[in-house]
Amino acid sequence: MTALSVPPSPAPRSWLDEALRRIEADVNRSADTHLLRLPLPATPGITLYLKDESTHPTGSLKHRLARSLFLYGLCNGWIREGTTVIEASSGSTAVSEAYFAQLLELPFVAVMPRGTSPAKIAQIEFYGGRCHMVEQASQVCAEARRLARDAGGHFMDQFTYAERATDWRGNNNIAQSIFEQLAREPQPIPDWIVCGAGTGGTSATMGRYVRYRRLPTKVCVPDPEHSAFFEGFRDQNPAATVGRGSGIEGIGRPTVEPSFQPGVIDRMIRVPDAASVAAAWVLRDRLGRSCGGSTGTNLIGSISLIAEMARAGRRGSVATLICDPGDRYSGTYFNRDWLNAAGIDIDPWIARVEDFFRTGQWSDDGLDSAAR
Repeated sequence: MTALSVPPSPAPRSWLDEALRRIEADVNRSADTHLLRLPLPATPGITLYLKDESTHPTGSLKHRLARSLFLYGLCNGWIREGTTVIEASSGSTAVSEAYFAQLLELPFVAVMPRGTSPAKIAQIEFYGGRCHMVEQASQVCAEARRLARDAGGHFMDQFTYAERATDWRGNNNIAQSIFEQLAREPQPIPDWIVCGAGTGGTSATMGRYVRYRRLPTKVCVPDPEHSAFFEGFRDQNPAATVGRGSGIEGIGRPTVEPSFQPGVIDRMIRVPDAASVAAAWVLRDRLGRSCGGSTGTNLIGSISLIAEMARAGRRGSVATLICDPGDRYSGTYFNRDWLNAAGIDIDPWIARVEDFFRTGQWSDDGLDSAAR
């Protein structure tokens, strides 16, 4: 006689109710992030806005994702009292998930490639998480699944669930927040929203939201070199892969992840790592504080679009994201010795970015672009 498979009992409502209350209380304690205006004197009539996600309690855009993933896991009955939560992450998502795991008094393990920023590792451990290293970025998901299976825990799997865990129609998601903050600006409906892709969840939220609200705004995803997303978008090939991991932490993947939704993206721009890091250096001087490499990738994508608008004589605005603070990369992207050892020459790109801010002139030499 074959035994019937009995589904696991739902999480006790008393613990679940308390877990949801703690997360809601955390939201109430956290104000929305700022929308900064970066001066562009050389391109009058065009405004660049930076949504500063580094001001979240855990210091990055991934705070929103981590909160959504925990709510999704809790309300699906996947996370219960005592559940070990496991994630595959190069850093920022794991930092934010460690924060929420600590809030709910749950064990947390981050599976990440060896060589991840020591500052990010320290932050994960600060929130009570444990870091489990693998040699190659391509190994993180398989190892996370194994650990979750062996521990009887829950693998968050940001690369699958990011695009579905967030309510893209509103509920104070990042897209809704940007448009509300732009409401009293001279150009309240941006021509472009620019955001890199790590899971693809943020770009999916942006693209779905502007379509749902019937807005003319387009979505551009700048992608670092050594990422499969650009090829997957350009060639309409969801099986695209690259041979190594991205050099820009937080964005770019060796495979096209399930959360990546190319159908809601209007353009992609492939950005060399040296350009991303150089743009972060220039932005540090113009903001008075540093931002991470993925913010530099966003800035290069924004500059390309702004220069295109200027050449066409168009007025308007572009909105992009500050993803995380640069102090996490003081030993890497902002360290000349590390850059030299990695073979990353930022000086030619610094000159090009500075020249754009000074003259408004820009050449897309070295960038690849693909559009729908």
